[in-house]
Amino acid sequence: MCQMDGRNESRMTQFILLGLTDGTELQVPLFFIFSVIYTIAVLGNLGMIVLIWTHLQLHTPMYFFLGNLSVIDLCSATVFAPRMLGNFFAQSKAISYSACLSQTFFFVVFITTEVFLLTAMAYDCYVAICSPLLYSTVMTKRVCMQLVVGSYMGGLLNSLTHTCGLLGLPFCGPNVINHYFCDIPPLLQLACSDTHRNETLLLAFSAVIALFTLFVITASYMLILSVILKIQSDDGRKKTFHTCASHLTAITIFFGSLAFSYIQPSSSYSIEQEKVSAVFYTLLVPMLNPLIYSLRNKEVRSSFRRTFRVRELFH
Repeated sequence: MCQMDGRNESRMTQFILLGLTDGTELQVPLFFIFSVIYTIAVLGNLGMIVLIWTHLQLHTPMYFFLGNLSVIDLCSATVFAPRMLGNFFAQSKAISYSACLSQTFFFVVFITTEVFLLTAMAYDCYVAICSPLLYSTVMTKRVCMQLVVGSYMGGLLNSLTHTCGLLGLPFCGPNVINHYFCDIPPLLQLACSDTHRNETLLLAFSAVIALFTLFVITASYMLILSVILKIQSDDGRKKTFHTCASHLTAITIFFGSLAFSYIQPSSSYSIEQEKVSAVFYTLLVPMLNPLIYSLRNKEVRSSFRRTFRVRELFH
């Protein structure tokens, strides 16, 4: 259970989010740009969810994972975009203490869950390419469900750990957050007590999750590569590589933006650069994922075509 800090008299009631930029001339163009990005993210992920739900040929392990990825991306973008868009024109950029910590909680849940889910999808690619004859035996409905539930539980555990840690800190000094959302490091900087324990937990959990997921992903793709190199024909290699190309593109963008944001020396750290990289994994990735998986996937494209043909028959 989370425990509140006992010094409630010093509890801050609200924070001020400075936003993505303070340049007034950029407010309008950025509003329209991110409005388009958020709209595409919502429509793309909703479309992917509906498509996978309604087409029986997409009821396979890979699309089960992809459907859950779309749910996470849809929720993740919705955690950030509405408030960020509203703050472009709002006179007051205040966010309540409870709303700020709620945003932090859901941010960590969805980001961590996506990390674990992309790792599960890497394992799925490995089984499909390296052991195709055993695929239906290994990737059963029960195993797929366990991997997805485990991803959500991992995200929930990681988020509860850090959110409860924040609840135990008093905030009694400056309340200005130089960001467009309530991230953990900026909040720790505003605490008026020792945050060593929180920082240690953040580093430890992040390191364990990063090492575990990167090991599974790297090992899976090394084994996949070894199989691809053994294929004699160029067409066979291209076809096999195409099976996991969309996933490889997605994890490269997602993990690349996370690494650029959180793994850099303190001497070269820039909050403005961190904001830009955060835009990638909070808004651009949820927009790009459905595009990556739909444009590079024949089954998804054919399902889209059949859907539009059915609609045309009823008009």
